[in-house]
Amino acid sequence: MNVNGALEVLDRMRLPNGAYTASVSDDYNYVWIRDVVYTVLPFINDPSNRYEKAYHALFDLFQSYEWKIDIHTEQKPQFLYEHIHARYSTELKELPDEWGHAQNDAIGAFLWGVGEGYRHGKKVMRNQRDLQIVQKLVNYLECLQYWQSEDNGMWEENIEIHASSIGACVAGLNSVKMLVNVKEELIKKGEETLRFLLPRESYSKETDLALLSLIYPYRLVDREIALKILKNVTERLERTNGCIRYEKDLYYNDGQEAEWCFGLPWLGLCYLELGMMNKVKEYMDKTKMIIPESWEVPELYIGGSNIPNKNTPLAWSVSLSYLFLTKTSVIRTEHIT
Repeated sequence: MNVNGALEVLDRMRLPNGAYTASVSDDYNYVWIRDVVYTVLPFINDPSNRYEKAYHALFDLFQSYEWKIDIHTEQKPQFLYEHIHARYSTELKELPDEWGHAQNDAIGAFLWGVGEGYRHGKKVMRNQRDLQIVQKLVNYLECLQYWQSEDNGMWEENIEIHASSIGACVAGLNSVKMLVNVKEELIKKGEETLRFLLPRESYSKETDLALLSLIYPYRLVDREIALKILKNVTERLERTNGCIRYEKDLYYNDGQEAEWCFGLPWLGLCYLELGMMNKVKEYMDKTKMIIPESWEVPELYIGGSNIPNKNTPLAWSVSLSYLFLTKTSVIRTEHIT
């Protein structure tokens, strides 16, 4: 399989400002903070400037709305539109549509990516102003009291306390504590909530695909919890063309829950993180089955069918598939030599 086809597909969704649209479809021709973070994961060890340019675009976005961040480092948002928005136009401007913008995991993901990029020698921060934005986002999470803050979560849906959102914030705060002032108590409060919640995602959801983020990329949970999460996801959410996000998911539900393609490489990346190579091989084979020759990996397939939805290709799906197969390709080469 020619993995370079993935880069060509991703570059079609790369904007002149360095950010990425979620897809080329009309529905998803927007920039989501979280999607950008996941889309550029393969480039963290890459000699290109795709990783840092994406973060420069997000820093520019945050600087445009710094006035809003300043307000909500002192005053907790009362309405969804007052939160730092999760989705923007391709020009990185806020959109007037009503949306579930309370997505604390997106802010945690951004902070994690900044710290991770810095550790990998990427010039993700250009100047003191970028550093100030990082500090203000830390203060924003503190003002939100993220460890007990109900949000829309990774899937932008029901307001409740989500383990995946709290985990993203803990990972983000840990990631930037060497760069800015992060109170240890701020991290500990999130960790305490996770000890209470995990391996559940929330009060209403025993398991959820979003929990995989706590294994990869955040490496936040111990092996025991990781294995419980993986058992729940594989037994209850895995399907032929991907994973359902959670049981009774209504998005693109045509009698059965939609099967999200990135679930399979994401599971593979989690097993790779745990060194479970038999499972890695299993998910390599499963991932290859859902990658078309064009590398236009869909967002999802309508449940129980081979019909993809219109959000094809989805940058997040292409990115995780490419990342998993390139990581396992290196391992196979090392094993042979």
